[in-house]
Order: sequence, then C-alpha cells, then structure tokens
Amino acid sequence: MSDNNILDTAQQRSAAGQFPYRGAVTPQEALALIQSKPDVKLVDVRTKAERDWIGSVLIPAGQHLAVQWNLYPEGKPNPQFLEQLAQVAGPDDTLLFLCRSGVRSRHAAKLATENGYQNCYDILEGFEGNKDEAGHRKTIEGWCKAGLPWMGA
Repeated sequence: MSDNNILDTAQQRSAAGQFPYRGAVTPQEALALIQSKPDVKLVDVRTKAERDWIGSVLIPAGQHLAVQWNLYPEGKPNPQFLEQLAQVAGPDDTLLFLCRSGVRSRHAAKLATENGYQNCYDILEGFEGNKDEAGHRKTIEGWCKAGLPWMGA
C-alpha cells in the first residue's frame, strides 16, 4: 500500500469514527510510513519507565520522539506536554502517536490537533495492545504482537 493510500485509509477511519484528529493507522501502516517517509515522526507518549522496563520501538532516532502524556510515578497528566511536543515537532509535521494500548495516544492526538498540529494520527492498538483472557499484553494486538521492530527491557 502506498503512503497516500495509507493516509487516505487513516483519514477514512477518522471520518467513520468521528475522531477529532486527522486519522488512525495500524502499527503495520505506521511502520510503513516511517520507513518510506523520513519526515514522519512517531511520538511515544508512554512514560520513560514504560519505555525502559517494557520496551521501545526500534526506528531511526530522529523519527522516534518521547513526550510523556502522564508523569511517573505520580500518574498525573504532564502539564508540559504541549511545550515538550513543540520542542521536537512542528505544526505541519506528520505525527503518529503511540501508547500502550491506544488510549493515551488518542488523547494526545486530539490535544495536539486542538493546538494547531495539522497531521496527527493515532496508532491503533498501541505498543502492547489490550490484555488477553489471562491478563497478558502483547498477545492479541499491538506493535509487538505484529512482529514489528522493538527492543525489550
């Protein structure tokens, strides 16, 4: 699937789901965009602790941005989220937001869109995906389950 087709599909998902941001991509689509467009940036909104202890995507450093949505260990929203995002991304950049299972990334994409970022996309399923029947992640969906490049802790 070409980049334009991926973005068209992502935007169709947004229209169908009435998302308040440009679109939503699967983990596989996100990686395809990252590999083919060096200006696409993945914004990992998980905490530093999550990235350190659970794992992180393996993509070029210049395309992997870390801006925490919540602070650890407090669990409170990061009051400097937009300020920190502005230090690493511009309003016209194509931004793919990633979290554990796709909840925080949706909120981050929405807030960024509301604050002038024009090309915000949520990465559906997140890094680990939802829990399976046994309460484990990385088994039914997400970046890891899809077999995409990542490094464990």
